[in-house]
Amino acid sequence: MSKRDIPISLQSDSPEDLRNLINTHHIDEVECTISDIHGVARGKLMPASKFSALNSTFLPYSIFFQSITGDYFEFDSAEYMTEVDVKLVPDFSTLRSLPWARSPSLMVIHDLYFQDGSPVACSPRHVLRRILDCYAKKGWKPVVAPEIEFYLTEKNVNPDEPLRPPVGRSGRQSVGRQSFSMMAIDEYEPIIEDIYLFAEAQGLEIDTLTQEGGPAQLEINMAHGDPMLMADQVFVFKRLIREAAMRHDCYATFMAKPMSSHPGSAMHIHQSVVDTKTGKNIFSNKDGTPSDLFHYFIGGQQKYLGPAACLLAPYVNSYRRFTTEDSAPINLKWSRDNRSAGLRVPSSGPNSRRVENRIAGMDTNPYLAMAGSLATGFLGMTQQNNCQKEFKGDAHEEPFGLPRGLLESLIMFDKAPELQELLGQSFCDIYKALKQHEFNEHMMVVSPWEREHLLLTV
Repeated sequence: MSKRDIPISLQSDSPEDLRNLINTHHIDEVECTISDIHGVARGKLMPASKFSALNSTFLPYSIFFQSITGDYFEFDSAEYMTEVDVKLVPDFSTLRSLPWARSPSLMVIHDLYFQDGSPVACSPRHVLRRILDCYAKKGWKPVVAPEIEFYLTEKNVNPDEPLRPPVGRSGRQSVGRQSFSMMAIDEYEPIIEDIYLFAEAQGLEIDTLTQEGGPAQLEINMAHGDPMLMADQVFVFKRLIREAAMRHDCYATFMAKPMSSHPGSAMHIHQSVVDTKTGKNIFSNKDGTPSDLFHYFIGGQQKYLGPAACLLAPYVNSYRRFTTEDSAPINLKWSRDNRSAGLRVPSSGPNSRRVENRIAGMDTNPYLAMAGSLATGFLGMTQQNNCQKEFKGDAHEEPFGLPRGLLESLIMFDKAPELQELLGQSFCDIYKALKQHEFNEHMMVVSPWEREHLLLTV
């Protein structure tokens, strides 16, 4: 491993330490990065010498008013209409090298503030921090462990053409349905090696990597930790994986349902909560039995994950993943060690008791997915929402219990004022307008299915 591939970190936030780090590692450039509402990395690139001066850097507030297509939507806001600048404030705990860059470079994730010092409420990092502050006021600290699923595909330059898996070392394309196959992983060993190298260089820990059910579909399990830290890591991982794939002339996609005949890609979120004073898991009583708070957390998720689905399944494509033919859940039943349920309680001891949210797709913004998921559990615990009786059997045989599409999810979200209040009303107003705009954009597109079945038939 070269010097530029070694994880680096600051000893303090002082300008002197920053300059010493830049000089020691001969850093040329620094990416000042933020997550937009979609989870897309946006920001500015600047010479390292300029960044080390720590002068104020700004972006236009309008970056939060772009749809996923790049189109801007109308919103009644003076800050938006006048395109005010918002200030980027670096979080130096997120400083990482960019091992794929041509010259030694760094990235730093930033928080956003208006010039009067108030936080930008629609910033996804702020939304998550808002939820974590609610937990902290109760003396609680949530702990999460996300799972990252994605597909490797051939380069696709024509959107009308279906995606195809890349050719592996055998000279053949994967046919899928090879879950946990070591040979299937070996097919794409050069890409996986670069993923590991990049992750090590950025100080990111991979717990396990497995082959999933689709062709060239992989899953990375991450260790459990602080939700903000883990959301930052998912945000970085998605770019890292794409860069590793591009090095080998293929794509990595995090679409929820990239291929119609193969499983979708999820971001399952394992969730537990500890008492900040004792460090004990509040989901377990002293005798090791499940606590009332454990059942209230599940009750809150059963009540509010439907309205929160627009955060965890944010695009029209996201809802194609929820089908009875897929491995994804179709309702919010909860069950122990049962992967057919939307809320799974894995087998574990009392200290590790947790709830796995299997609703979120991999296309979600990790900050908003974790904020939305933890918000629903928080409401359950504070409102003392009773959960349904534990489900036994195949939950796919039960009635469909999730929104059927983005528009239905937005309607449900609009009817959950307590959830919106927790997330922040100003953020929710912008998010609803953005997703309504994207739905309208989608409705303007005539699909291949329509041309095939309606063109000469109706």
